[in-house]
Amino acid sequence: MRISRRSFGTGLAAAALLPAVRSARAQGSWPGNQTIKLIVPYPAGGATDVIGRIVADRLAAMWHTNVIVENIAGAAGSIGMDRVAKGPTDGSTLLMVPPQIAINQFLYPKLAFDPEKDLIPIAQVASLPNILVVKKQLAEVNSVKDLIAYAKANPGKLNYASSGNGTTIHLSAELFKSMTGTSMNHIPYRGSAPAVNDLVGGQVDLMFDNATSIIGQVRGNTVKALGVTSLKRSPLLPDLPTVSETVPGYDTAAWFGIGVRTGVPGEVIEKVEEAAKAIAQEAVVKERMAAVIADPVASDRKTFGEFVVAERKKWGTLIKELNIRLD
Repeated sequence: MRISRRSFGTGLAAAALLPAVRSARAQGSWPGNQTIKLIVPYPAGGATDVIGRIVADRLAAMWHTNVIVENIAGAAGSIGMDRVAKGPTDGSTLLMVPPQIAINQFLYPKLAFDPEKDLIPIAQVASLPNILVVKKQLAEVNSVKDLIAYAKANPGKLNYASSGNGTTIHLSAELFKSMTGTSMNHIPYRGSAPAVNDLVGGQVDLMFDNATSIIGQVRGNTVKALGVTSLKRSPLLPDLPTVSETVPGYDTAAWFGIGVRTGVPGEVIEKVEEAAKAIAQEAVVKERMAAVIADPVASDRKTFGEFVVAERKKWGTLIKELNIRLD
């Protein structure tokens, strides 16, 4: 069989293109049958984890592939975010974006990654208030007004728990202290679950916990709920007053989204964005989030990006004003 020089050259060119063609096909079919990992930068049991598992379950159903949650806790979410920032760029690793993507750069003198350059927020998926709760043993305190009066009469006596330094739970308490002129001690934990355990057990006095992680104890009457931290009452907790009804202007909330590291192909980012918007509108997601006092949010990359920028300005200003710094 004779092979002409032209045919031989054409064959070589075609062979050289095969890897690129296979790569394009693989990228076009993303996620295909590969397992997707969703990094939750907090321990199991907290709000970030609960919302993350709802999202992972619906993404798996939509993409017809495995989406597993991996909890990587520590340093107010920074360790998990750093893992994603230094992870693969093929779209196999997603991040459950916490508010700390807009906070930690102002708290810590140095981070192992740059949250503005190394991570891409794609879409917000949920928003929820925090709930101010106190231990049952604190008989003198049954309202926000009572708490302020008790704290002023006993400066430095109350200990408040948080899910870690720099979380919205921590900063909600610091804002409360600043606006009410009270003095309380911060006891940080590695996540909400152990903090709530000690609150129920009476080892700490109060907490501004995410509604998602504390609602079970509120409904079970193992803690006393004094108010929600959002500016308006939550339609999911209509009988619970806002802190702002006693402390005018007080307003904090938690939120979560999906993101990836910089370098992930645009086609993958678009598919994640489309999926996030779609699941936020599913009846089953609305029902599951309502059960944990969270509101699903359907947003796009532009809207979420602008929101994160606004959050950086908000929290950066507060942290500087309160002179909060962590090592």
